[in-house]
Amino acid sequence: MSMTLVRRPGLARIRSTGRSPLYLASAGFVALVVTVAVLAPWIAPHDPNTVELGNALAAPSGDHLLGVDAAGRDTLSRLVAGARTSLLGPLGVVVLSTLAGGAVGVIAGWRGGWLDSFLSRTTELTLAFPGLLLAILFTSVYGEGLVAPVVALSIAYLPYVARLARSLVLAERERPYVAAYQVQGHSGTDICLRHVVPNIAPVVLAQCTVNFGYALIDLAGLSFLGLGVPALTPDWGRMVFDGKSAIQSGYPLSAIVPCAVIVLTVVAFNVVGERWADKVAGRNR
Repeated sequence: MSMTLVRRPGLARIRSTGRSPLYLASAGFVALVVTVAVLAPWIAPHDPNTVELGNALAAPSGDHLLGVDAAGRDTLSRLVAGARTSLLGPLGVVVLSTLAGGAVGVIAGWRGGWLDSFLSRTTELTLAFPGLLLAILFTSVYGEGLVAPVVALSIAYLPYVARLARSLVLAERERPYVAAYQVQGHSGTDICLRHVVPNIAPVVLAQCTVNFGYALIDLAGLSFLGLGVPALTPDWGRMVFDGKSAIQSGYPLSAIVPCAVIVLTVVAFNVVGERWADKVAGRNR
């Protein structure tokens, strides 16, 4: 008896995406940035807040590989130290928005009825407020720092996670295994928490990586406006803000380097997130 092996297109797509040089480069860059953020206090070549006014705007050299900013601080050291702050903020946004938005979406999709309508309409109201504008409002009221903009952006990102979770739960409710568990006498809460939530988690987590990149841009934008972290705190967005005067003086390196790192980090997280989303979609085909 002969057998014909059928190649699954979804699996082939996953494997080809996994071998993509772009994905491998992006994953490697994400790993590098995270490693730098964790080890920043030990690998920074200089104290990021040490000021040498006599060495301000110095060109790259053996002692200062990326030069010195307008305040006489080593650019590379501030870039390394700023990785921790620049990644911690988006991480907080993603964690808060995913936990809150995921809970709202799961409850709305699973319970349905008037509760679904109420939660959906309530979360959609927050879409009327742009995330960056809401963060500026919170910062102007509660002062500079990471807490206010992180909370504001978490509120702004919550509806997107809630809508995704709700749509996934609605689809899961129609699957045969849910009816089978209900016939066996399992409670709705037990089915939802033990089976539905684990099934939708990979898709939500894939979206989290994309949201991380968006949050990084928003928080960097706030710092560029001077509304984010305090002035002495190393941060990529703050480095761009501090580098404005250097650009006007003809020394753009202290502003261009953090801009490039922000762009590369956002692109890398987006590529990794899209690959994970493709992988999950391929498994569900």
